[in-house]
Parts: sequence; C-alpha cells; structure tokens
Amino acid sequence: MDLLNTLVDKGLRRELPTRAEALAVLATSDDDLLDVVAAAGKVRRHWFGRRVKLNYLVNLKSGLCAEDCSYCSQRLGSKADILKYTWLKPDDASKAAAAGVAGGAKRVCLVASGRGPTDRDVDRVAGTIKAIKDQNEGVEVCACLGLLSDGQADRLREAGADAYNHNLNTSESTYGDITTTHTYADRVDTVQKAHAAGLSACSGLIAGMGETDEDLVDVVFSLRDLDPDSVPVNFLIPMEGTPLAAEWHLTPQRCLRILAMVRFVCPDVEVRIAGGREVHLRTMQPLALNLANSIFLGDYLTSEGQAGHADLEMIADAGFEVEGAGEVTLPQHRATVGGCGSHEDAGCGSHEGAGCGSHEGAGVCGSSSAATAAPAPQVDEVRRDLVSVRRRGAGTDIAPNA
Repeated sequence: MDLLNTLVDKGLRRELPTRAEALAVLATSDDDLLDVVAAAGKVRRHWFGRRVKLNYLVNLKSGLCAEDCSYCSQRLGSKADILKYTWLKPDDASKAAAAGVAGGAKRVCLVASGRGPTDRDVDRVAGTIKAIKDQNEGVEVCACLGLLSDGQADRLREAGADAYNHNLNTSESTYGDITTTHTYADRVDTVQKAHAAGLSACSGLIAGMGETDEDLVDVVFSLRDLDPDSVPVNFLIPMEGTPLAAEWHLTPQRCLRILAMVRFVCPDVEVRIAGGREVHLRTMQPLALNLANSIFLGDYLTSEGQAGHADLEMIADAGFEVEGAGEVTLPQHRATVGGCGSHEDAGCGSHEGAGCGSHEGAGVCGSSSAATAAPAPQVDEVRRDLVSVRRRGAGTDIAPNA
C-alpha cells in the first residue's frame, strides 16, 4: 500500500504526485479499487468534508455550431436528433435556472453553442446574468460561451458572472484528432483570459474518447498548471450521429480510477462529476461521491440525466450532504486568493511541478513498472439504452428536470 499512503500524505499537504504515481493509479487492478477510492476519499474529505456542491446547466443556444468537435452532438455535420434553437430570452433562461436553484443547485452554468461570443452575444448574456441574479439571491453564475476575445472576460465579470468554463478536454498531443477548427492553445488562452479578468476559472476533461493513460495524465497535469478552481470530469456520452458514437471504452471501475487520479493531482480543487456519470458509472455513482465534491443536477446540454430527486436521494443515502448557499466551496487558502494559484501559497501550489487545475497492470504497491499504461478495458455491452436526448427544460415547453 506504499503508493496509496504516499498519495494520501501528499494530498493532505497539497504536495503533488509524480507522473509515474498518477499513471500507477490508472493501472491499479479491480481488486485494489476500493483501496484506491478509500485513499482518495481521505483527501477529498480533508479539504471538502462530506459536502456535495450542486450545479445546474442551462443551454442558452443549442445546436448549429460551426466547430467540428468530434464528441459533440451540436457540432458541424452532426446528425444527432437534438433540440436546436437560438438564444433563450433572459426571462426564459432565468425560469430554467430557478428550477435548478429550487432543486438545490448553488451554481447555474450558462452554456451556448458556437466558436465564441460576439460582443452582442456578451451583452445578451449579461442581461441573462442580471435576470438570474435578480430573481435568485446568492446564486453563482458560470458562463461557458466558447473562445473569448480580448476584453470579453472582463465584461462578463462586470455583468456579474462569477466563473467561466472552458475545458481542455484531452491532451495537447491528441487534440488535433478530436477537433480541427480551433487549437488546444486557443482553449488554454481562454482559460487564462478568465483568470486574468478575476473570474473563477473552470476547466476539465472528457474521458472515453479512445485516449491512453498517458493522455489522461497529460491533460490533468496541464489543468494543474492552469490552476482552475473547478475541474469537471466528463465521461463521453456516445451520441448517435456523432463521429464518436461507437466509442464505448469506459467501465465504472475505469471511471472511478480516473476520478481518483484527478483528486490526487488536484487535491484541494472542486472536482466535479459532469456529463456521462449515469451512462458509465451507473450503480457506482454513489461511490464516486467519495472522490468528487461536485455534480451536475438533472439534465445536461443535449442529453438527459437521472431525475433530480434521485440525485438528492443518492447524496443522502451515501452519507453526504448538499452544500448550502451560504457555505464556501473552496478551502480557505484558495477562496481567499480567488483560486488563482500563480503566486506563492495559492491553489495547488506554484512551485516546480505544481499548480492545479468546453463545453463533456501493477497493484497499488507497484514500483516504477506500475506507471505502464493499462490496456484499454474491454466493454462487453454497449448501453445505448442509457443515452436519451433531452426533450425537456430549456428550449421546450416541458418542465425541466431538477
């Protein structure tokens, strides 16, 4: 158990693991999985107790995107039978947000398809942020609008946005295989713009796109260097009509190991289980709460999640509690500095090898050989029955799931 003891000690001290240690977590066997979860759970509870932060997505503009991100049902050329609509009016967006807040969500995430906002779009979103905050006291608002131009992050901050999400999604070396209409560097630049404007940066990854263990470690270490306050971990939802519809590489055990690795690399950061948890974690979702301290409530952008009341029951049954509106999510040392760990004593550290950080075979005692990437898991059953296109909530006349 030397590896796990070392990782726990490092996590409690905000000292970061080596790449070999991160790879070793992904290479652990199913027999050792509960030990891995228990170890990462100690780090999670040390920094976040048993609180679970709830977030709620509102898709402001759905489909018809000119970008070609292979994982996305809203992409250029997508044949996915999703909802397609232009910008929601501020009052409609506020009503959708209110449903999530009533269900216990502390943060509302406003998402719009497209490469990035025009200045007019930023004005439009500013009006939506004002409407939501006027009608929902104390709610956090995170915008996710794509690539930002100079000055747009500042304007969103002035409009009342608390955070900005833009995911790295995968490793720099494989990014061109997933998207060709913009670059990995473009995404990094947008996260840095959000930081510079004083927004809480949110950036994460998508697992299950055929990547290797090395790719997963690469992107998490890159996130660590960017030092966002929250890291959403998406598990690919293979939507029919997209290029990655046949990519079913994940098992519940694989998902748990990925979440554990992220927690060890980013010990004091909000780790959020995002899209795909119902599809790939399935009945193991409650176990994942020992690793992540944040989830999305209800539905996603174009697909349905499990019922909002089931999320709340799951949290309670697993012995966790919903984080209240008056509670501060991040540990004091991060919350005090706004989460930007570029200076001394901030974030996951700014010393050498440290710092943490859009849209979805050896054992634990292993030596250096444990860092060898495990073979891709064999998935015996494709569960397309678990993927449902969203037909309710934003952009429809049907009540949202929250």
